[in-house]
Amino acid sequence: MRFEGVGGVVCLGETMAVLVPAEPGPVRAARAWTRAVGGAESNVAIHLARLGVPSRWVSAVGDDAFGGAVLDAVGGAGVDVTGVVVDPTRPTGLYVKEAAASGSPVRYYRRGSAASALGPDALPELRPGDALVHVSGITAALSDSCLDLLRAVLARPRGPLVSFDLNWRPALWADRDPAVLRELADAADVVLAGADEAETAWGTGDPAELRALLPNPTTLVVKQGERGATVVEGGEQVFQPALRVDVVEPVGAGDAFAAGYLAAHLAGEPPARRLRAGHLQAAAALLTREDVGDPLPPSVTAPLLDASPEEWAAAHLRRPR
Repeated sequence: MRFEGVGGVVCLGETMAVLVPAEPGPVRAARAWTRAVGGAESNVAIHLARLGVPSRWVSAVGDDAFGGAVLDAVGGAGVDVTGVVVDPTRPTGLYVKEAAASGSPVRYYRRGSAASALGPDALPELRPGDALVHVSGITAALSDSCLDLLRAVLARPRGPLVSFDLNWRPALWADRDPAVLRELADAADVVLAGADEAETAWGTGDPAELRALLPNPTTLVVKQGERGATVVEGGEQVFQPALRVDVVEPVGAGDAFAAGYLAAHLAGEPPARRLRAGHLQAAAALLTREDVGDPLPPSVTAPLLDASPEEWAAAHLRRPR
């Protein structure tokens, strides 16, 4: 599944070092940990690069080993990281993930991080060929200056499309007012939101009710977990069931879905095909413990993208042994 020839995407937001237990048993007893990196927007950028879509990641990291690891990982995946600031005084953010198939509690250590100091002066300079700027609600929660940066991105009168992924993180909003998320989402061109997180943040996960709350975006994408996802666009709703997947760990699947969907959106694909592209990317993330797993091979994605509804429903993806 490749989408060469579409315009470039600029992804803006924080990426952190990630620690995941590397041995079985109670997490508090773990002595061995795997260091990875993770951030919603850079995850999207990496997936897009793997799909053949030129992508840039704009952010800030600390002048430390974790910051270097983040730049190596994201840049090494084919993403342009020349817009990332290396802050000499503030650290790279960190989070610890207790991985499990049923869900993964996450502990953040990001207060005062380099990315939390970003502001409107970090507004990415657009280049010829840029077709989309991708942001998420996570950035709005990091600091007042980060919120101002998102408002500046969404206030541009013309230029590339802007996509906004709700990415509800309740721990980040404990001391802030999440009401601003509706304002930000309604200013975007494409909005992606999980039905469960929209229910918490906005009081409903129903696609029609969300459209009433967010009348201005051209496209609304509602991710409905294991059921599937719905596109609301041009007064119509299109639903596409999710694939059956033997889930290893769910964190990162939403970012993968966003990348697959957005790549197909930029390629001008119809709604049902966009949703399938999203589901196929999400399946790859569900089959790994890391935020960005290995992509599914073309031998799997190509037939499924064009499968009949019956063939799609019968598909069952399992982790290779």
